[in-house]
Amino acid sequence: MTGKRKTQLWMAVMGIAFACVAARAQDVVIVANRSVVASQISEAQLREIFTGVRSRLNDGTRTVPVLLKGGAVHEVFLHHYVRDNPEEFRTRWHKAVFTGQGSMPKEFGSEAELLNYVEATPGAIGYVSRVNEKNSVKVLRVLQ
Repeated sequence: MTGKRKTQLWMAVMGIAFACVAARAQDVVIVANRSVVASQISEAQLREIFTGVRSRLNDGTRTVPVLLKGGAVHEVFLHHYVRDNPEEFRTRWHKAVFTGQGSMPKEFGSEAELLNYVEATPGAIGYVSRVNEKNSVKVLRVLQ
């Protein structure tokens, strides 16, 4: 295979991978504790909450961001809403912790654990792939 052909193949694979990530963004559901008054959140607010820039919603509600430890939903959330990859995201938070400007959000190994925490914690906000009627959380609509 020639160098040009390898480059074309690599670009095609990356394009497909990017399209898959973009297409899966709608599969990420933003969830919040029922104490959160808002029913929608902007992408900018979401990014600011999960990067530690903002700790309150526009209505004054204190937020408690929570994360999945890894996996496809975590990666899609970071890519689409935070605009970081997992390594960049972790580095950003480690720097904030090291400089005393913040503490790393709680991380959960499963969506069920994250949902249980969000249900029980006022102001908690996180993300999962889906919510069912058994989950007592609020789903936030994300505005661009």
